[in-house]
Amino acid sequence: MPNLLIRYAKFAGTSAVGSVVDTLVLWLLSDLVFTKGYWGEYIISPFISFQCAVAFNFTISYFYVWKDRTRKRPDASVRRFFKLFGAYDISASVVFLFRLGVLLLIERFTGWDVVICNLIAMCFSGIINFTINNLLIFKKKKIS
Repeated sequence: MPNLLIRYAKFAGTSAVGSVVDTLVLWLLSDLVFTKGYWGEYIISPFISFQCAVAFNFTISYFYVWKDRTRKRPDASVRRFFKLFGAYDISASVVFLFRLGVLLLIERFTGWDVVICNLIAMCFSGIINFTINNLLIFKKKKIS
């Protein structure tokens, strides 16, 4: 249990930095690129910012949070890195759809700015992401 809490603390810390990446890219896109139109501001901008954060978070997760389950394995390779990245991106995308739904619901009921709605939605999706990563993406290798 203590190892799980330490891993969650590492995950939460790197996720916070990833959230900064996500929020910064979202702010730049929604305020400078997609300035007109609901789709650009509330759909396309969050999607692009999310993919930037996914790439950042996966790299940190691979080399830091779950390094004992990735780099020290005998089957660690560039191919495995990208295979895990693909699985990570798919799972994160599913959770992103959940987060986007929460974001849109918050915006619909409050009318708040997209960045505020996104930060609140990220709080809900963080625990789901950790659970998927710990149990599926970076699962412990079974000892044969």
